[in-house]
Amino acid sequence: MKKLFPSLAVAGAFVAGTNIVSAKVAAVALLVQEGGAEAEKGFTQVLKEMFITGGAGFMGIVLLCLILGLAVAIERIIYLNMASTNSAKLKQQVEDALASGGVEAAKEVCRNTKGPVASIYYQGLDRAGESIESAEKAVVSYGGVQMGQLEKNVSWLSLFIAIAPMLGFMGTVIGMIQAFQKIAAVGNLSASLIAGDIQVALLTTVFGLITAIILQIFYNYIIAKIDSIVNDMEDSSITLIDMLVDHKK
Repeated sequence: MKKLFPSLAVAGAFVAGTNIVSAKVAAVALLVQEGGAEAEKGFTQVLKEMFITGGAGFMGIVLLCLILGLAVAIERIIYLNMASTNSAKLKQQVEDALASGGVEAAKEVCRNTKGPVASIYYQGLDRAGESIESAEKAVVSYGGVQMGQLEKNVSWLSLFIAIAPMLGFMGTVIGMIQAFQKIAAVGNLSASLIAGDIQVALLTTVFGLITAIILQIFYNYIIAKIDSIVNDMEDSSITLIDMLVDHKK
């Protein structure tokens, strides 16, 4: 009996300790979850507060640059993706149509295909009855027109990329001027006195740089896509002239 009580006491202590540890672990996990939820919720709130603190004037203009820049970028990306053509497949179809049905059959293939490459093929084939030189001039001229369509509105995107950080820097300068004006008026350098103005100055710069970085990524993608399509157009133009020369023989 004397041995039974210590055993029961040890077992009870072990069970109680296990329960306490489990309770502590559960409590810690609950605190971590609550803290994470508060942190996630707090990030949006902090972002809103930072935007409001930066001032409606400059921050609103920077936000407008971001919205307009993204609208231009999305429109260009959609247009360029629709303008992309499988030039190898189109070349083969035009070549087969020339061999089987002549120029009119090849023009029909180009009419049923979207994209600048097909349009260039059509313009060259439309002048094929005159001479090779006329077809080549038509291809070069229409290629310039198509290149202008590809680059449409891209200059606006580069403008927004340049304006956004400039507005941020302007807000920084204005904030620093206000801070020095307060120092001059009070005659005492106090951190609490100028902290708000310096914070506004830094926030406008940060948001301006973030806007420029986001738009710059889209701009580089668009330029790379345009270069790819233009190279495809040039290769296809040379291929078309070679096909017309062979067809004339």
